[in-house]
Amino acid sequence: MHDLEQAIKVLIVETLQLEDTRPEDIETETPLFGDGLGLDSIDALELGVALKKRFGLIISSNDPALKDHFRSVGSLARLLSSQSSTGA
Repeated sequence: MHDLEQAIKVLIVETLQLEDTRPEDIETETPLFGDGLGLDSIDALELGVALKKRFGLIISSNDPALKDHFRSVGSLARLLSSQSSTGA
């Protein structure tokens, strides 16, 4: 799981061009939005597209757990892990 979390951190920094943030600066359970990393809704959209391209993430914008899935690197890693283990 650590490798997946690290890959997500790298993807976040590269996709969103976070010039002052390195992947190792992002804590796994730090919130990605608000007082955490400070991402916004446009960042969420860009990140969702990047996760779909890189990892084959399947998620619906109507998913009631969408905010929970995108809460932190850890929650994204758990979602991706569960999708890969179910073959989805």
